[in-house]
Amino acid sequence: MRVGIIGGTGDIGEGIAMRLSRITDVCVGSRDLSKAQGTCDACLMSAKECGVNCSVKAGTNQEVVEQSDLIILAIPFKHLKTTVESITGWEGKIVVSPVNPMERRESFVYTPPPEGSAALYLQKILPPTTRICTAFNNIAGNRWCDITTELEYSVPVCGDDQEAKQIVMSLVDRISSLKGYDAGPLSSSHIVESITPLLLNIARFNKMKDVGIRFV
Repeated sequence: MRVGIIGGTGDIGEGIAMRLSRITDVCVGSRDLSKAQGTCDACLMSAKECGVNCSVKAGTNQEVVEQSDLIILAIPFKHLKTTVESITGWEGKIVVSPVNPMERRESFVYTPPPEGSAALYLQKILPPTTRICTAFNNIAGNRWCDITTELEYSVPVCGDDQEAKQIVMSLVDRISSLKGYDAGPLSSSHIVESITPLLLNIARFNKMKDVGIRFV
């Protein structure tokens, strides 16, 4: 299975690429191909330093969708519509959304679209045969990039396609010490997305770093 990452040049996208490219084939996409190649170079260098293999290549966002079986949208909510609508070929693909609509005011506030969540908004603008899941919503970007440390977090996964959800949870379970959990249908995605501003507020007001969730 090849995993594509759109938005693979930000902290979260690059960190996911670093970790996933050690366990499966990864294609990193960006509007700027040189930036995507920069992420790939970082992945290869990091893997070489650790003495492990790495399978990663750069491409345009369109090439990522065309060449991948599962696509992770590691982009801010404000860029979701323009990015998705500039690409074709989504039909039948598994699309993973770690997107959390939120704003920083006096504190971090969850600001979902009228559809109720970023994932449900994606369901509206993507073809009906696209299989959408939420995952990786509640993990800090710098934790992804700190490749030398274990990620000991729980990852809730929402989705309406049970096969796609199982594939995503199986992928989650292969990354570091993450553990995927079935969090119900896509209509529950607003619950998962809204956890992130809560975690950021806890970190901010209690002078903590990289707050996450873990089910025990």
